[in-house]
Amino acid sequence: MERGTIGFVMPIIALSIPVVAIWSKQRREVLHSQWKATAEKAAQYAASNKELEERVRVLERIVTDGGYDVATQIEALRDQRRVEDRLEDKREPSRN
Repeated sequence: MERGTIGFVMPIIALSIPVVAIWSKQRREVLHSQWKATAEKAAQYAASNKELEERVRVLERIVTDGGYDVATQIEALRDQRRVEDRLEDKREPSRN
């Protein structure tokens, strides 16, 4: 290289070092904040997943419990509602 070229390139390199340092620091901060946001979302999904797993366990317990007949319970509730509706109809005076 010629002496004039070195004299021209050296100040440019010297001035670009702080610019690159500032840019890389800013880039690290952006990546760190994105990482924190991603970690927070992952924690929220894990908590939600854990809650759903617990609910599924409860449902499995209800369905697999030998003494628990879901269909019978539902029908009993329907029958109870029918009886309550009939009693309500009898309490209301006739509108003839």
